[in-house]
Amino acid sequence: MVRDTARVVGNQVERFAESFLREHGLRTIARNYRCRRGEIDLIMMDGSCLVFVEVRFRSANRLSSARSTVDATKQRKLVRTAAMYLSSNRAYANYIMRFDVVGVDRNRDGSSRVQWIRDAFRPAESFL
Repeated sequence: MVRDTARVVGNQVERFAESFLREHGLRTIARNYRCRRGEIDLIMMDGSCLVFVEVRFRSANRLSSARSTVDATKQRKLVRTAAMYLSSNRAYANYIMRFDVVGVDRNRDGSSRVQWIRDAFRPAESFL
């Protein structure tokens, strides 16, 4: 039951983040891309740049912000998953790419704060 509720909230937050990014001119290519390496929440285009987006949510009772939860281990997983996406979607292989993080923090009053970190991290040269 708790896991189902978390999944519903996660889906809502991802849709919220997608709308936020679309309002800022990005175009959705894929949602919830999954492979054996992991998952990427959103894959979008920002002009001629292919953007892999990790969406993070934290409620008011958490000490860390949503954006601070994308550590080096998570970054490596996202990079490997992006590589799998590119290997099966060769049309995007030569695009400029970046990794963004959208953090959604719920405040104690129920409002939400969005932090969009463009180019949040860069993959190792071996990925490129």
